[in-house]
Amino acid sequence: MSKYQKTNDFNEIVFGRRSVKYYDSSVKISREELTEILAEATAAPSSVNMQPWRFVVIESEEGKAALAPLARFNQNQVSTSAAVIAVFGDMDNFQYAEEIFGKSVELGYMPQEVKDMQFKAFTPYYQNISKADLRDVILIDAGLVSMQLMLVARAHGYDTNPIGGFEKAQIAEAFGLDKERYVPVMLISIGKQVNEGHPSYRLPVETVTTWK
Repeated sequence: MSKYQKTNDFNEIVFGRRSVKYYDSSVKISREELTEILAEATAAPSSVNMQPWRFVVIESEEGKAALAPLARFNQNQVSTSAAVIAVFGDMDNFQYAEEIFGKSVELGYMPQEVKDMQFKAFTPYYQNISKADLRDVILIDAGLVSMQLMLVARAHGYDTNPIGGFEKAQIAEAFGLDKERYVPVMLISIGKQVNEGHPSYRLPVETVTTWK
């Protein structure tokens, strides 16, 4: 059981979420709670359960100073939030397949023969997939975990803002990552909003849906 106060109010979590530009800079989130938020976010689905998402949690003054020149017009979120979570996709994610499937067998989530069958099927797929196609897969998976992270943060009582406007070509190396391996997806600022954010209009289901 989590020791943090969380809400199970579906409407509050989903419809109460706002994209926040200004945070209460006095609010800090402990590393322990941020770890729990990330753990809950990583329950998100991913292709073949490869979980290609990787996070850099930028919370220190030094980290934020390194991020600031890369954040373009999103300086307020960087400077006032409790942390900014940089979400990356790992192009070499299949190297964790043995750990993922092996642990699944060890924990009784799947029998050994299913693991062996999946390895036989997926190993050549990952060996032969083009970089462009693999990138598409991990961007989808990283998008799933990012949305889940924002909803989990909301359940913990925090606000977030997804940020796509930043220097993607520079951010991996700025934080010590191999830019050929780690694909930047988005930044997610997290903290407590200063002012109540305003709701935004959503197109009706009839506009965005076709029934066949």
